[in-house]
Amino acid sequence: MSFETVRPGRRKCVLFDVDGTLIDAVDNQRRVWATWAGRHGLDAAEVYRVALRTRPMETFATVAPDRDPGECLAALHELEDADVRSGVYAAFDGASQLLSTLPSGAWALVTSNYEHRVRGRFARTGLPVPRVIVDAASVEEGKPSPVPYLLAAEQLGARPEDCLVIEDAPSGVEAGLRAGMTVWGVNTAAAVTGVHRHFASLREAVPDILAFARLEGSAGVG
Repeated sequence: MSFETVRPGRRKCVLFDVDGTLIDAVDNQRRVWATWAGRHGLDAAEVYRVALRTRPMETFATVAPDRDPGECLAALHELEDADVRSGVYAAFDGASQLLSTLPSGAWALVTSNYEHRVRGRFARTGLPVPRVIVDAASVEEGKPSPVPYLLAAEQLGARPEDCLVIEDAPSGVEAGLRAGMTVWGVNTAAAVTGVHRHFASLREAVPDILAFARLEGSAGVG
């Protein structure tokens, strides 16, 4: 099935998750949360399991409800900022080509992290930064709420149905679907439930992502 013809005045936009989608930061995240958990006498594996699907403040409420959330967040910020400065980061194969080819006004980042940290990681990996970044501080409801993706579409001046979400995590996929957007999954061995298309790697998805944005030929939806 081919993509519908774009009507005059309508634009296609691509909305990217960051960690696990564009930036390979799994080991960094696991290490940061393990250190944080150790400082609070908590089980690192359980903390990380919760952190994968919630924003930090929600994680604290679940794993450390008796602790001051402000102090918890300050400690996490300290650890994550240190990791941005000294940790080892890499962009997934294809990320640089993809982001450098997309027009600056045709894509955005939608992340559960914070903008200053995303900018630090992008600077470390040499990736271009878009005009629109929706981060944890931009919204009251994080993924799997559709709010972050809807806000990104609004800021780009695009309709939800004209947006393509690129994700690797179940909460992000759910957020994109609830926003009424097309959702493709990347960088996972098996397809996340609900995705419209699945690619084992970001590199494999690059031609079709560019085609969605009308930059290279045409592509179908599987």
